[in-house]
Amino acid sequence: MTKAEEAKVKKKWGIPDAYVILFGILVLISILTYVIPSGEFERKEVDGITTVVPNSYAKIDAEPAGIMDVFLAIQQGMIDSAPLIFLVLIIGGSFAVIESTGAIDALIMKTIQKSKNREVFLITAVCILFSIFGTLGIIVNAVIAFIPIGIILARSMKLDAIVGVSIIYLGAYAGFNTAFLDPLTTGTAQRIAQLPLFSGIGFRVIIYIAVLLSTIIYIVWYAKKIKKNPAKSVLGNNPFPKVDEKNDLNKEVALTSLHKLVLGWLVLGIGLYVFGVFKYGWALNEMAAIFLIIAVGTAFIGKITPNKLVQEFFNGARGLVYGALIIGMARSVVVILENGKILDSIVQAMAIAMEPFSSVSGAIAMFIANEIFNIFVSSGSGQAVIVMPIMTPLADIMEIPRQVAVQAYKMGDGFTNVITPTSGILMANLAIAGVPWPKWIKFVMPLLLIWTIIGIIFLAIGVMINWGPM
Repeated sequence: MTKAEEAKVKKKWGIPDAYVILFGILVLISILTYVIPSGEFERKEVDGITTVVPNSYAKIDAEPAGIMDVFLAIQQGMIDSAPLIFLVLIIGGSFAVIESTGAIDALIMKTIQKSKNREVFLITAVCILFSIFGTLGIIVNAVIAFIPIGIILARSMKLDAIVGVSIIYLGAYAGFNTAFLDPLTTGTAQRIAQLPLFSGIGFRVIIYIAVLLSTIIYIVWYAKKIKKNPAKSVLGNNPFPKVDEKNDLNKEVALTSLHKLVLGWLVLGIGLYVFGVFKYGWALNEMAAIFLIIAVGTAFIGKITPNKLVQEFFNGARGLVYGALIIGMARSVVVILENGKILDSIVQAMAIAMEPFSSVSGAIAMFIANEIFNIFVSSGSGQAVIVMPIMTPLADIMEIPRQVAVQAYKMGDGFTNVITPTSGILMANLAIAGVPWPKWIKFVMPLLLIWTIIGIIFLAIGVMINWGPM
């Protein structure tokens, strides 16, 4: 084969698209339904939470996935993920309406002017802001809507799309890794473990600071490296694979009274949602409704006609269709695991593998097992109701404080979310930014290793201090 032919083949295949990667995983999991024995736990409902009954695992007749099941799982994944898919589209449309007023560009330009030649300050400020949202669990699903802003900021600093994704996505997950005030993940896990809601918050805040600090240092290190030598970017000579006209900032934009009103309305809407989460238990549907209200209110403030509102909204939603639907594609993998009756078998195998451990080694094994399991089930609350009923009695047997078991689950869930292709949120973020998943893995793996080491250290400390409810 000549060099020209080799180049042609390389160009033809290239790095596989995110959908191709997920479909390959879907097919692989389908094959595993013929290999892994089928089994399931008994379930019970306590206080509105359906959990598994420990020591109730039993083998059942196999239900392997056929060819039709593979493609049906894609449709079912879209249906199961509908609230999140439509939330992403609605947020995308709402931000397009806000952007049409020039408020976003004006705010970013003002921020850039205030932090000119202070990339470290800007990266740190954005990471801290989104990490705070992450600790509340209010933005981890909707973080995709802010990725375009991250890309704009990264371009203004003459960096790359990796940095643009990182300051938003990794910033949010640095908070979500502990999520000490998230009622859906930490709250659910603590309820299952029969611990007071949000107890142990002091130690979790310390873990949060350590994880956030390591994240900021890592992103700043990478940013400085490519600032000094752009050729060292993970993305090579194409630092921003997906750039269109709206990514170009108007240098003349000033922050006007109109812009301040629009941004104030946005902050008020998000603040109302945060209040609703804690006061009324609001979730994805309420967030979608709030962003629709934000879009309509923005149109009123900005004197945008109804027809123009619809046009801007659907232009914004259209740009996120690729990223939104990939959430359903990722969910299809879990559909096959559940329908093939092998998900509980995987949990049971993990539980058996951890039984010989005790104390510190047991806590670490529990953490690593959750990191691995999260690759299959990337839903935080979904993972909690599956693994916590198993981990809680195991923790008691191994003399591990239940707070440590909850933290092992939470960090295991949060850490590997940044690499697993079955996470619709991750794949959607990368799709919006045009960052290939293999390139992202090359960048983020060292940080994941750092996070894991931090997690091991704090879990060991938690066992040694007999971390109680507090």
